[in-house]
Amino acid sequence: MTPTPVVDVIGLVGAGAVGQAVATTLCSAGFCRRLLIASRTPEQAAALAADIDDMRQATVSPLHPRAGRVVDLADCQAVVIAVRAAFTNTHRADVRMGGAAANAPAIGQLAAALRGYTGTVLVVTNPVDVMTRLFAELSGCEQVFGIGSNLDSARYRAALARHLHVPAAVVSGHVIGEHGDAAVVCASATTVNDQRIPLPLQQLRDELATRAKGISAGIGRTRSGPAGAVLSALRKTLSVEDGIEELSAPYGGGWLGIPLRFTRGRPVACLPSLDAAEQRQFTAADTKLRTVYQAVRSLPELESPDRERAS
Repeated sequence: MTPTPVVDVIGLVGAGAVGQAVATTLCSAGFCRRLLIASRTPEQAAALAADIDDMRQATVSPLHPRAGRVVDLADCQAVVIAVRAAFTNTHRADVRMGGAAANAPAIGQLAAALRGYTGTVLVVTNPVDVMTRLFAELSGCEQVFGIGSNLDSARYRAALARHLHVPAAVVSGHVIGEHGDAAVVCASATTVNDQRIPLPLQQLRDELATRAKGISAGIGRTRSGPAGAVLSALRKTLSVEDGIEELSAPYGGGWLGIPLRFTRGRPVACLPSLDAAEQRQFTAADTKLRTVYQAVRSLPELESPDRERAS
């Protein structure tokens, strides 16, 4: 049966590994009628649009892909930002932070091009908490979220379900703070079948810490997991369904991953109760992200007049 699209048009910026996975996921889900793709070059955008069109023909998907420019995205109901600058990440620890200086200018250019955009923006680019705040503050857009903690939380619930041999649907728990080394596992508020149980916490933390590294070592980088997190977030932010998503958003003067309860597309922060250790970790993540953000904002590339001419 051909899926019925639930929204009209989604924009996608970036035709790399994650952008390709997002486009494939939206096509297979039949989530939207149109997908407008922009990338570093028109040739990249056109190639991905053609590839997704082949998929559409083979799967009878209702999604129609088209290549375009960033300035063409104004009428999209949501825009997914999955750009990645060409750079070599030399970080052995805190790996996601390795892209801060490289990716910030591209995010700055997109923010200038989309200034005043009134739809939803989902940022995938790492370090996602910092890049989300950067895009939001430079663009002035009001509905901007990062998807990092969404993916972390899904991995956490799945890991615990595998350990306990139960369906993931009966596990309730969050990972918040940074999408990275300062992630906070909300173990004290985790339940299974609505019951608090002893958790193999260190084992779960170890699995979360190595999950992305193992995927990247095997296939180059994570892609399908982030794409799934994007689709889940789009369903909540575009009022398709209500529920909780762990997204990077403003909180207490900073930006970091927190649970947001969406009702008809409107988010309200709903942090669980944290024990003393978790609260210290959450505060440390907040401090770390604020410090990195200030360093990124001081980059001379973000003051370049070229940012005003992005297209």
